[in-house]
Amino acid sequence: MLELNDLVDVAERAAERAANYVRAARPPEAASWTEKSRHDFVTEVDREAEELIAETLTGLVPGSAVVGEELSPAAEYTERVVWLVDPLDGTTNYLHGYPQYAVSIGARVDGVLSVGVVHDVARDVAYRGALGHGAWSGGKRLAVSGLTDPTRSLVGTGFPFKRLDLLERYLGQFAAVMRGASGIRRAGAAALDLADVAAGRFDAFWELMLAPWDVAAGVVLVREAGGLVTTLDGSADVLGHGSIVAGNPTLHGWLMDLLRND
Repeated sequence: MLELNDLVDVAERAAERAANYVRAARPPEAASWTEKSRHDFVTEVDREAEELIAETLTGLVPGSAVVGEELSPAAEYTERVVWLVDPLDGTTNYLHGYPQYAVSIGARVDGVLSVGVVHDVARDVAYRGALGHGAWSGGKRLAVSGLTDPTRSLVGTGFPFKRLDLLERYLGQFAAVMRGASGIRRAGAAALDLADVAAGRFDAFWELMLAPWDVAAGVVLVREAGGLVTTLDGSADVLGHGSIVAGNPTLHGWLMDLLRND
């Protein structure tokens, strides 16, 4: 059985391979975009990137399983090592040339979320973390912000674009956070939003509807950088299809209270 740091190395290799492919690929014309659901696009670039990732992960870790957004979203978590893969988080950004998209690879080991790698494709910056080993970017160890005053905080978010039935609830939360924080940002790639929390650029983040492959890697980064990540109900199990609240310990608590009371 490989050590966690070995699994991080494998994930980094797979993410870098996919990132290089995405950078070299030409974004397809709008006529060839496929809409999985309203506002949710997928292209051959997404699918090919996931195939490259799966080939690398299972080749270097035989017997592991890949749960990916495009090719295997319904796969079961039965193997000791289960990879949770988003080959192109921020597809809409990519299609429009907006430079905020990433490859995200997390891993559950014996049922525990333990490894996370997020590769910022446009900037060619990799973030990595492993349970008990910290979170890093290059040689720099990541740490969540030390800000404790909500009125000075910068909070990241994501719109419920796939679930418009949640829009009214979200807009109420948005208004409450806007009144209490110094600013809100929505860039459209949850993996990078969580990396920004881990790096201390965002003080907190929330979104109402995310899939396991959207958050697995970023959750590891935030937790290993000293932050907290839960669902809106307070559960530490964030690998369902649902809400997520992340931040440094103080502002995570503030944001949880604010969102629950809205």
